[in-house]
Amino acid sequence: MGRQVNNYQRIWRTVQAIPEGRVASYGQIADLAGLPRRARLVGRALGEVPDDQTVPWYRVLRSDGRIAFPAGSPQAERQKQRLQEEDVVVLNNRVRLGEFGWRPDLAELLMRLEF
Repeated sequence: MGRQVNNYQRIWRTVQAIPEGRVASYGQIADLAGLPRRARLVGRALGEVPDDQTVPWYRVLRSDGRIAFPAGSPQAERQKQRLQEEDVVVLNNRVRLGEFGWRPDLAELLMRLEF
């Protein structure tokens, strides 16, 4: 259980580093958190964020830029709304990663992420 909590904390800190108006994929977050090939763990961790933490879960999408929730579901609509509030364009439940994807450089990573 301890290692799982530590992994979740790494994931939450990584997601907190995504700047407003940018998005990242589950796999990208796993890689940046030092958990390669653990994209599904990222999804589980985002579903377990404690109420006392602010983690911008809505900035994390599938590798093709799609919202992971079914189109039209309350969760998908909430995620879409949160992204649009940050001026991220969502069309057909998808975000253009080339335009809105987070591509941090090494300096940004070193400043934002602490493990």
